[in-house]
Amino acid sequence: MNKVRWILSLALLFALGAKGQESSSVFNFLKIPLSSHIAALGGENVSLTQDDPSLIFSNPAIAAAVNDNSLNLDYLTYLHDTQVMGAAYVKVFSVRHTVGITGRLFNYGSMDQTDEAGNVIGSFSAKDIALSGLYSYTMGNGWVGGAACRFIYSKYAEYSSFSIGFDVGLHYNNEAKNFSFGLVAKNIGAQLSSFYEGQTEHLPFDLQAGITQGIAHAPFRISVTLRDLTRWSKRYYYNPEGKDSFGRKIFNHVVFGVDFLPTDNTYIALGYNCRRANELKAAGSSHGAGLSFGGGFQARRLKVGVSYAKYHVSVSSLTFNVSYSL
Repeated sequence: MNKVRWILSLALLFALGAKGQESSSVFNFLKIPLSSHIAALGGENVSLTQDDPSLIFSNPAIAAAVNDNSLNLDYLTYLHDTQVMGAAYVKVFSVRHTVGITGRLFNYGSMDQTDEAGNVIGSFSAKDIALSGLYSYTMGNGWVGGAACRFIYSKYAEYSSFSIGFDVGLHYNNEAKNFSFGLVAKNIGAQLSSFYEGQTEHLPFDLQAGITQGIAHAPFRISVTLRDLTRWSKRYYYNPEGKDSFGRKIFNHVVFGVDFLPTDNTYIALGYNCRRANELKAAGSSHGAGLSFGGGFQARRLKVGVSYAKYHVSVSSLTFNVSYSL
């Protein structure tokens, strides 16, 4: 009965979030993955089950799979002079109850401020900050539910905005069949103060679902993630002919990922993000568009990962993770 109540509550929150947040959004820095493993698998994954605290950025329910007193630090190379850092901590209180905290910072550095004629009259800075607290509850039979509350602050020159958002997630893991499933509603919430008075904008709501399946008698694990499940009517692909394609609409909500597991402690990951590929192609970049890859080493206490991906036409990005169980 408790499991049914969890699932019904999640479904209600998904529906409310999808109904209220269909338009253009702010705080899109929340879409950039800080987990090197997630980034290597295409940038979106809500089903992977692993003792890795960086995964809780994608699904709060995965915190139940993380060791007690686990600390995670992240660094991402992004656009010129931009510093991107993240951190996560997970504390296990009992078999059923796990809590965690996360933080992420996008510091875009100092930029020239100019007048209408292009003359430099000063400088300004820009940054995005998000701090989250999360809780996961193990319901039994492989099912875990989780929720995160996030405080978001952005400041660009004299303009600033403050918001509160929630992630609600569900995770299922069947170890015998090497199968896992995830469902997450991300960034349900609203601005408490807007950049411009009287102009309220939406958080980047995203309903995602995914599966991860290991291959029997082979060191491979395949992940398929569906993203943005409430916006099927929109066009997210490079289409110079201007014709709609149902197949293209479907695949531009799909992210593919493959893990190669040569040993119990190492992985090599490869991913393809269909929408990102088409967005980069539309912007004039086709070389490696949508592809990502990476690898990592995972011991009992120490975990290290690195990945490559391209989020902008002008630069490639590397993501570094270090995690340690205290």
